[in-house]
Amino acid sequence: MQLTVDDCATYAYTGARALRADQPTLVFIHGAANDHSVWALQSRYFAHHGRNVLAFDLPAHGRSAGVCLATVEAIADWTVRALDAADVANATIVGHSLGALATLACAARHRDRVERAVLIGPAVPMQVSDELLRAADLDPQLAYELICGWSHSAQGKLGGNPVPGMWMTGGALRLMERSQPGTLHADLLACRNYAGGLDAAAAVACPVLVVMGARDIMTPPKGAQEMLSRLPDQRAIVLPDAGHAMMAEQPDAVLDALRSFLQR
Repeated sequence: MQLTVDDCATYAYTGARALRADQPTLVFIHGAANDHSVWALQSRYFAHHGRNVLAFDLPAHGRSAGVCLATVEAIADWTVRALDAADVANATIVGHSLGALATLACAARHRDRVERAVLIGPAVPMQVSDELLRAADLDPQLAYELICGWSHSAQGKLGGNPVPGMWMTGGALRLMERSQPGTLHADLLACRNYAGGLDAAAAVACPVLVVMGARDIMTPPKGAQEMLSRLPDQRAIVLPDAGHAMMAEQPDAVLDALRSFLQR
């Protein structure tokens, strides 16, 4: 689906299904230097099982025009304007990594628009090292390779992709290499500069699911514990042996977690 948000062309994957006013809507927000394709299994499943799906490419990502949004709060507010452009009153929002922070901020800042929230691979605050930021700015290829290495568990690096013939780390690397210049640095800076996460968690009124990977070294589960203690209505799941890229490493487990949460 092509939308216009802030006078810019914006792409949203809908699972090849038209939006229906009589169905609930599920929004997916990707992480740094990624796009809608990281949600391939989850978005397509729900689009064919009674829900509208909007898997957005954030501005300057994937097929969307515009410039990178500089802060987590800006992404949260943009998400609501994207819902307006799609003529959607409210939705469940699912975000990964940077997208998880944006989902948290959106649920706190726009309580009337977010029915439920799902945070996949969050950490509050989200630490990003000076070395990685420097690489993202001066040597993006190095930064892509570091992130792809850190985002996958040891097993994920060896293989075992649930989709036969696909290479998890190689696919993740190619996706980041397709991103526009400066995108990764802007996204990582937004992650590191987001200081309002704990206050946002306390302000969220809707139910929240937090999905973490036991082998995640980018945003380890311990980095979400203080946030979890602030959320009034939360459910937490730790996926054994999963790294940060859990939608690729354990797509069925992520889907099952979403299905269970939405059926509550």
